[in-house]
Amino acid sequence: MPRHPRPSVLLHLLFASTLLGSLQLCSPSLAQETATDSTSWITLFDGNSLDAWREYQHDDVTTGWRVADGALTCISSEEQGDKARNENLITREKFDAFELELDFKVTPAANSGVMFHVLETDKPPYFTGPEIQIQDHVGGHDPQKCGWLYQLYPAETDAAKPAGQWNHLRVMITPEKCQIELNGVLYSEFVKGSDDWNARVAKSKFGKWKGFGEATNGHICLQDHSDEVSYRNIRVRRL
Repeated sequence: MPRHPRPSVLLHLLFASTLLGSLQLCSPSLAQETATDSTSWITLFDGNSLDAWREYQHDDVTTGWRVADGALTCISSEEQGDKARNENLITREKFDAFELELDFKVTPAANSGVMFHVLETDKPPYFTGPEIQIQDHVGGHDPQKCGWLYQLYPAETDAAKPAGQWNHLRVMITPEKCQIELNGVLYSEFVKGSDDWNARVAKSKFGKWKGFGEATNGHICLQDHSDEVSYRNIRVRRL
């Protein structure tokens, strides 16, 4: 007469079978996707190194920015004095479709911007690259509010934190869809180059600027607008 496994043995066998089935159901693509998600991010600023950056139309970062306490800070023109000359920073690499994340902090009344698809020309970076407004949303003097895509896509909400506090910005740019989020709140969604985009550009001051917003590949830019603004935890991944 055959011997039947004891109940404890059956439980162990059932657990092992269930675990094996779960591992098989967890497809390789999911594991690869998780690995890709954790390794595809490119650190643009880790709190110390500026190797990923250079000044617009220059080979290096010069006197307009400093690294301290894990943050990259634009030195105000008031602090720089006669040395101030609007030193916009751009990534050494160019990006077409990408996701960008960073933290920023403004001083009272400060104004700055994050641009994308910037091309180097004989004009400032904002002549080619659309700009996400970075500003003190209370004391800032520009009618374009923090998190808006400058003169193109405003937002009805206001999730910006007061001057002196860190904000989190997420930007996704792809040919099919673009998004701007501030502190986890979706500010705008648009398609670059669409009829709606082109109509908004035409109505803005950029409509007279040849080539504005037309590039599909370019540098990411941190604007020097003469005010003190800090950035940290800057990373990007290609999509």
